[in-house]
Amino acid sequence: MRTIVYIDGYNLYYSILRQSRYKWLDMVKLFSTHILHAQDPKLNLIGLKFFTSPVKAKFAAHGRDSVTAQNEYHRALKAIYGDFVEIIPGFHETLKHPMMRHVEPPSRHDRVDVWSIEEKQTDVNLALHLYRDAARHSADCFVVCSNDSDVEPAMTLIRQDFPECQLGLVVPLLAQVETYRFANKRLTQQAHWVRHTIREDELQRSQLNDVVPTPRKAARKPAHW
Repeated sequence: MRTIVYIDGYNLYYSILRQSRYKWLDMVKLFSTHILHAQDPKLNLIGLKFFTSPVKAKFAAHGRDSVTAQNEYHRALKAIYGDFVEIIPGFHETLKHPMMRHVEPPSRHDRVDVWSIEEKQTDVNLALHLYRDAARHSADCFVVCSNDSDVEPAMTLIRQDFPECQLGLVVPLLAQVETYRFANKRLTQQAHWVRHTIREDELQRSQLNDVVPTPRKAARKPAHW
């Protein structure tokens, strides 16, 4: 069964990877070997779409090193998998925004300017690619890795318009006791099957080599990863 995976990079990173040692993740291996095959051996991964946004150095924990780390990771993925992995970028919008100061009692007149950082287009890009690929019959099974309800309308319309398509959902939450309770019900209700968690040992066994040869300079796992 031809299968395409759609990964919400923002959701995956902040739900699982941010505080982990597994950021140098081989997403293709994770899904093809550990998730899809365990779900159904007939699921054959034919492509993976990764929706993300470029890091902004001045807001990143490691400054320019965070930008370099993201670029190295993307170069490594493309060097190994070429067009099999499609990286679809959004962008970050940064604005100064007046917010209420945290005091008791709260006062709408006591405000302080803060940076508002929002990722843009990731969710809509994922939803549009998902629906378009279903409309084009690009695969038989479409697997979403996200816990964000913004993708629910696309999944709902696919169920209505293309009932022959199978929808899978992989919730990017670590496998811990009762973690499944936090899976987004709006999404689980639209999926034909759901993987409620990703295990730490699966992440550990799905790491890229520390050094990945490329046609130019080798891509190297960042020291702080």
